[in-house]
Amino acid sequence: MDQFTLNLLFVGASFALYIGIAVWARAGSTSEFYAAGRGVHPVTNGMATAADWMSAASFISMAGLIAFTGYDNSSFLMGWTGGYVLLALLLAPYLRKFGKFTVSEFIGDRFYSPTARLVAVICLLVASITYVIGQMQGVGIAFGRFLEIDAFWGLLIGSCVVFAYAVFGGMKGVTYTQVAQYCVLITAYTIPAVFISLQLTGTPIPALGLFGEHTGSGEPLLVKLDQIVTDLGFKEYTAAHGSTINMVLFTLSLMIGTAGLPHVIMRFFTVPKVSDARWSAGWTLVFIALLYLTAPAVGAMARLNISELMWPNGTNGEAVSVEQIQTDPEYAWMETWQKTGLLDWEDKNGDGKIQYYNDKSADLQAKAEANGWAGNELTKFNRDILVLANPEIANLPGWVIGLVAAGGLAAALSTAAGLLLAISSAVSHDLLKGQLTPNMSERSELMAARLSMAAAIVVAVLLGLNPPGFAAQTVALAFGLAAASIFPALMMGIFSTRINNAGAVAGMLAGLVVTLLYIFLHKGWFFVPGTNSFTDANPLLGPVKSTSFGVIGAAVNFGVAYVVSGMTKETPQEIKDLVESVRIPRGAGGAVDGH
Repeated sequence: MDQFTLNLLFVGASFALYIGIAVWARAGSTSEFYAAGRGVHPVTNGMATAADWMSAASFISMAGLIAFTGYDNSSFLMGWTGGYVLLALLLAPYLRKFGKFTVSEFIGDRFYSPTARLVAVICLLVASITYVIGQMQGVGIAFGRFLEIDAFWGLLIGSCVVFAYAVFGGMKGVTYTQVAQYCVLITAYTIPAVFISLQLTGTPIPALGLFGEHTGSGEPLLVKLDQIVTDLGFKEYTAAHGSTINMVLFTLSLMIGTAGLPHVIMRFFTVPKVSDARWSAGWTLVFIALLYLTAPAVGAMARLNISELMWPNGTNGEAVSVEQIQTDPEYAWMETWQKTGLLDWEDKNGDGKIQYYNDKSADLQAKAEANGWAGNELTKFNRDILVLANPEIANLPGWVIGLVAAGGLAAALSTAAGLLLAISSAVSHDLLKGQLTPNMSERSELMAARLSMAAAIVVAVLLGLNPPGFAAQTVALAFGLAAASIFPALMMGIFSTRINNAGAVAGMLAGLVVTLLYIFLHKGWFFVPGTNSFTDANPLLGPVKSTSFGVIGAAVNFGVAYVVSGMTKETPQEIKDLVESVRIPRGAGGAVDGH
């Protein structure tokens, strides 16, 4: 059976499973659409939350960014995992006890203001739409490769699949679909990693293999990798090279952004009791750890494999020949990925070889001139293809490649569905039902939720055609926006009775606006290419890149909220009593459902 047919079988079977589950668990009421009827078991919810959380950025993009940068991109690991701990400890149980359907509803009630709820909806929509761009980007890449079509058509096909099961299933259908997707994605991520770890180190546990010995040379794997990449003019893999200030700000931005993500917080509204929200958080950490402990090994081992494939005779020998790429089955993956437009090479000096090296390295200029090299000839290697191409690069069996196809799509689709639910609930429940048409019937509200979800998919596809970076970088922007706007409002809403409605509204708007402005100045206005005034290589504020600005936006939010609250009318006593009651653990099982 050829590889294309195997890919179709694995992807087709997984999609049939997802859509079947969505039909079986179809939401019939607003409670089931928004919160799965609040009847999800903590272990089930933990698995669904892990799938919701481990997006295309985690599955497809993160290991690729680590692979081609090394230590400096370990911020993604530290920020995302640390942020989830913050969410589990500081926010999830209290928000569940409050007993509402959405984050915006909590903010509206806590700050006793329809305006606060409306501003929260705006913040949620901006962060979620930016986030879903990264997911649709991952969907397009995965479909493009495994259907062997251009990534543009992959994006359109993927958006139709998301529409099919997210629009009809609602939170109830998405919950059980995400359980299946977690099983698919974690199996697809770990099996190739185990194979590759065994190949390179003889160790079946990738996280241990990362610190093991390279079977070919007997050297520690990371020492071997450092040697190869520095020989090719790249920076040392295991050393820090970027700004420490930016790295700290970026990590913090990812952490607090994680704790402010509406689509993840919504998952904790689906369990029966507050204690179940805590257990859900614990189980989610276990399920997330399986992938996050494996990702650094996947990145390092893939970088080593690629470097050795491009220089099969060692870095002092001859580079791989064009003929070998075209005829050797070990290199078949390169021509397959070339069809997607995400990988390319060019024999610039006409010597029949493809030299892969850092042509911007001053140390390598003399060697390049002596050998007649005309620049790096691996002209394009999109970081987002690394994990999906990894089994092919390592020459693993065809069924593993098909499994990874299904896993990459599961990761992107599960988070896309969660984000679309957050967007649709913000529009239908918070904006229409909560603000504009309070007498809307339940049937009309469900219809509005599905229509707003469909509109969000269209917007995400249009923006996904020209994304502002790789999937993980695009997602990092969304985390910055959530960090600057939603997280401070939630923290102050739960832990401070001093913040009033005026302070909360002013803080959210200030945090959102300054962060959006900083991002647009660096990534282009509304992400339109060529309209930016600065770049992340040369930022406006010293070392602070656009992906790291979220924590500064959050500080602005906190500062403005406290100043404005101090200058305006004090929080009413009944709201102070409400805040105190939310933080008291007694009676936790009696969370009140509300609309």
